[in-house]
Amino acid sequence: MVTSMNLLLVEDDTALHTSLLRTFTRLGWRVEVCSDGRLALPRWRVLKPDVVLLDLSLPGRDGLQILQQARDEGLSTPVLIITARGTVGDRVVGLNAGADDYLAKPFDLDELEARLRALHRRHAEIYTESGSKAFESSAISYDKESGTVSYAGHVMELAPRELALLKALLARPGYAVSKERLFDLVFPGQAEVQFEAIEVVAYRLRKKLLPTGAKLTTLRGLGYLLQLAA
Repeated sequence: MVTSMNLLLVEDDTALHTSLLRTFTRLGWRVEVCSDGRLALPRWRVLKPDVVLLDLSLPGRDGLQILQQARDEGLSTPVLIITARGTVGDRVVGLNAGADDYLAKPFDLDELEARLRALHRRHAEIYTESGSKAFESSAISYDKESGTVSYAGHVMELAPRELALLKALLARPGYAVSKERLFDLVFPGQAEVQFEAIEVVAYRLRKKLLPTGAKLTTLRGLGYLLQLAA
């Protein structure tokens, strides 16, 4: 159970962020509020929060632009988008930009709390898994002790879902892993997430693997296969 959390809340609606600040503070969470899109990324870099709760319609700078730049910089903090843009297309755009979860307004506070706890817990589990080094090749190594994936001696900057997907594929390099299995590992207990979301995560991971020489191949009807460089 997550008992404490450092949360960056990027939301310009005064009534909403006041209500959320009160609710989360009562839970014992530390919350930093940012209501200006131009200031969100500098706050994010300095605070290094456990989770970012991000609105899309912000003064100064759009939330999607903030998210895209954060991911381009390698900021892997889990991000939950809250927005009035609730169509399927909007959700796909948000996930493609690097979001880890999406909740349309108006939302239930209990559901929001549960989703934030799940993001924090999953991220913590990925980066604190105990054990020895599980896999190493000439190009890529995954260390369970640190929970990191490295290439040529440098830690790869991966979002939590990208790391979860890569871990699953590294467990069976050269073998197909079904989309259903990967979806369960990357989106555990999130029945509301569309099945196609795994394709978005795979697309992002595939781009990040390019410098390593590893290939993430889609096998129609079977799933995904990771081929490592020799």
